[in-house]
Amino acid sequence: MDERVEENPLWSILVQTVHSLPMYPVHKAYVRDTLLYEQPDLTAESLSHRLNISLGEALVILHEIREAQKEGLKRSQDT
Repeated sequence: MDERVEENPLWSILVQTVHSLPMYPVHKAYVRDTLLYEQPDLTAESLSHRLNISLGEALVILHEIREAQKEGLKRSQDT
């Protein structure tokens, strides 16, 4: 996924929309705790098909999880 996605003016609207979805927290937890362990190179397109969710929701979920993982790695390297 393009790292510059946050620079797009529509990105914040997409994130707000996805965060308003009732199943978003459940989907995100399932992806983080299960699917990424099974398939670390999971793409937004395949996630969208696998969970039958919108591509937008898949993009936001993967972006947020991967950003959190990067921050976790930075913190562990700093200590």
